[in-house]
Amino acid sequence: MQDLPPETVQMARACKAFVRAKQVKTPGQLLRVVCFYCGVDKSLREVAGTLTALDESMTAQAVAERWRACGPWVQARRRRMLPLSAVPPRPQGRRFVVSDASRRPAPGATGTAHRRHIAMDVVALQLLAVFVRDVHTGETRQPFPVAPGDSAVADRGDAQGQGMRAALQQGADLIVRLPPCRVVLRDAGGGPLERCAALKRQPTHRLRPLAVERCATGAQPAGRGWGHASCLNAEQAHRARPTGRQGHTQGTPTAESLLVAGGVVVFPPLTPAVLAAQTILALYRCRWQGDLAIKRWKRVREVDAVRAKAQRPLAAGWLQGTLLSALRLERRLRRQLGASGGRRAPERVGTWWRVGGMLPDALAPIMTGALCWQEDAWAACLKV
Repeated sequence: MQDLPPETVQMARACKAFVRAKQVKTPGQLLRVVCFYCGVDKSLREVAGTLTALDESMTAQAVAERWRACGPWVQARRRRMLPLSAVPPRPQGRRFVVSDASRRPAPGATGTAHRRHIAMDVVALQLLAVFVRDVHTGETRQPFPVAPGDSAVADRGDAQGQGMRAALQQGADLIVRLPPCRVVLRDAGGGPLERCAALKRQPTHRLRPLAVERCATGAQPAGRGWGHASCLNAEQAHRARPTGRQGHTQGTPTAESLLVAGGVVVFPPLTPAVLAAQTILALYRCRWQGDLAIKRWKRVREVDAVRAKAQRPLAAGWLQGTLLSALRLERRLRRQLGASGGRRAPERVGTWWRVGGMLPDALAPIMTGALCWQEDAWAACLKV
């Protein structure tokens, strides 16, 4: 309970997860059901058996009926979990936000059924938003929390008109890598920017700021900024060009297209006097911190092990519950090890991966109450 919002029990009635007492007699007992199913990864029958071993007679059918109504309650608690700890304000007042998303198919499905999105302060490594979307929501920047003065760092998958426009309309500065052919740029004179010619004259690993203008659909101006161009070395360009080939669904990519795929063009609306080109590229490289957070959850919490089919109440509740469990572990880690231990400034001496893997083992006996199981309840537990 120390790692959850203080109004958790009251929210159970407000969200209609607990309306009246049946076999689940109290909101606290319903919270234990959620912890069993999503925190300790027990099946519905194992949840009922564990509660029976605690001398709280339960059936799997009663657990399933209660769980179908828990989705809004779990989602509301997850929203109240952020921020995990207080973050001191930046001296300049600027916050750098990176985002990432992971795809997860439901059992028996061949394509993506759910997308898990996160937004993170890249300096404090503090989660700002965590939520689940369906397959129809792409990896755009539209739903993420950015404010005027923030800098949103995104990969080239987010370099789409809708997402870029939404971030700029919120007053944020967007730092995004531009794909070779998706975004149209004009130079300072109003003519089309010849990326191929610019990269040919560019030395390897030397940054070259270019004053450009981004064009939306129909070649209408959509924003001014700076394109920081950098050529990769031969080995890095060889690894990057298969992505350029995959982007050509029709025909064979030209030599110019492959040359552009071997370079990096990062577009921020900030002038080099505000953020230097080297700083812009260093911030762009830090976007992997969001991906590392998702990978840590996959390894420590197994958040991708979806149990129910897509569009089912059990699946929706399980997805929300595993995110809540992951946030609860993150909050406990920050409380026990210090919130500053996860920051990138100053330089970290270690990570929380292994300690994060040990923490569920310490919490499992507390949540299951294994030391309080009734000896004479084992027969009833076996029957359940």
